[in-house]
Amino acid sequence: MNCPFCNPPRKTKVLQSRASSHGRLRRRRCCPDCGKRFTTYEAAALAFPRVVKHSDRRREDFETGKLREGVNRALHKRPISEEQIQNMLDEIHTELQGHTEKEIDTRQLGAMVMRRLRALDQVAYVRFASFYHRFEDVEEFKREIDALSNALSPLDDQLQLSLGAEDS
Repeated sequence: MNCPFCNPPRKTKVLQSRASSHGRLRRRRCCPDCGKRFTTYEAAALAFPRVVKHSDRRREDFETGKLREGVNRALHKRPISEEQIQNMLDEIHTELQGHTEKEIDTRQLGAMVMRRLRALDQVAYVRFASFYHRFEDVEEFKREIDALSNALSPLDDQLQLSLGAEDS
């Protein structure tokens, strides 16, 4: 690994290695030339199922960047940490690696994302669902929001009531 600060031809020195979440490896490194330290994360290059586009049945290789972009778009300006986002993406990767078929439909992949977004942030869930389901009119959008509201547990209702009482 070359130093990202001074990029010398010599390799950096590994100071510490340890397992990170979801099978990733965390390495703390130091550059022998400039002395700066940085962290790298490594993951095994595993084969993911090919993605079958629902609209035209076209097949593409799974791309983590596209998945991250869609999730980031849904979570834009939401109070969700980068660590939470990475954990969610790691969970999806783990589920995909356990997928027994060689292909996965975009509807299945979208459902994986929506299930996790719904638990993580309801606004992000609605944003993602609006794009994913391609709502044709306001009524479809309203039905999805109503379904989300009806799914709130009594504990969620109690928490919302207590938060509302603090505002008064």
